[in-house]
Amino acid sequence: MISLKIWIDISNAPHVRFFKDIIKYLENEGEDVIITARDFGDIHKLMNMYDIDFISVGKHGVSLYDKLKESTDRIVGLLDVIKDEKIDVAVSKHSIELPRISFGLGIPSLYVLDNEHALAANKLTLPLCDRIITPNIIDMWKLMKFGADPNSIISYNGTSELMHFKSFEYNDNIFTDLNLNLKYPKTILMRPEPSLASYLNTDCHKSVLSPIVDVLKDYANILILPRFRAQAEIFENIDNVTILKPPVDTSSLIKKCDLVIGAGGTMNRESAILQTPVISCYPGETLSVDQYYINQGLMFRSNNIDEITQKALDFITADNSEIQLKTDDLFNLIIENIYDLGNYNK
Repeated sequence: MISLKIWIDISNAPHVRFFKDIIKYLENEGEDVIITARDFGDIHKLMNMYDIDFISVGKHGVSLYDKLKESTDRIVGLLDVIKDEKIDVAVSKHSIELPRISFGLGIPSLYVLDNEHALAANKLTLPLCDRIITPNIIDMWKLMKFGADPNSIISYNGTSELMHFKSFEYNDNIFTDLNLNLKYPKTILMRPEPSLASYLNTDCHKSVLSPIVDVLKDYANILILPRFRAQAEIFENIDNVTILKPPVDTSSLIKKCDLVIGAGGTMNRESAILQTPVISCYPGETLSVDQYYINQGLMFRSNNIDEITQKALDFITADNSEIQLKTDDLFNLIIENIYDLGNYNK
């Protein structure tokens, strides 16, 4: 049987964990997998940590001008990589560039989406995708307003973070491995907001977590996992606060901690799946994928500082019972659609 040539583009750090098991599976099946990755955040470090071969193309822009310029330059760079390749199917998760290139070159594309509020990205990509895999908690009509063909949308029960744990092996010694000096019996992991994202208008030199840290540092060990250097500086030299240097085994870290407080999205949803109590203080509009876990009783959501700190104290002093979570098999859904699209013209 002729092998497929599959192009996967990775543009954000959580996408490494999302795609790592898909990449390994396809390679073990003898498929020819070309992986491109943007130089942004911890993407390259995570790719190396998971032993994934990749081609680095492009970087991230901060201002609107920079975002447009870097994305335009990245399209050209990616074209240079794949121009002589006979790609059968292209796959991405919220990559701006891959759907545009795939459409222009007539390559079938599979797009994974979990953020209906990424206005600019969705307008630029959804009308061009052959298939869109998205959680069924996201309103299909919102995606159609961006130009998505309703016949291209494939819904599933769950969220994309389910993929992060397909081959997860829990390391109970994660605190020791990180040489953490912990003063209190309870430990809280915090993740600041994605200040550099185009869909969130925030100051990268401030964080909504600061007043929460000021209160809770007197009750529990605080671990901060920043997204970039300027964010780490916000929390430097605060008693009982440890700033973690990525990349780390965040899945084991989440499971080991007594509580997660996140101003972002991915780590909050990972916490819900791992059944670690989690409080979302995301400063933007509530995402449907967060609402999915709120509805299940696996995530608490608030932007009120007093409410957050009180709920945090309740969580770290209470016995939290496990909640049964039933979801679809997202891994098989993606694999099936990759092969179906890839073999269409064979």
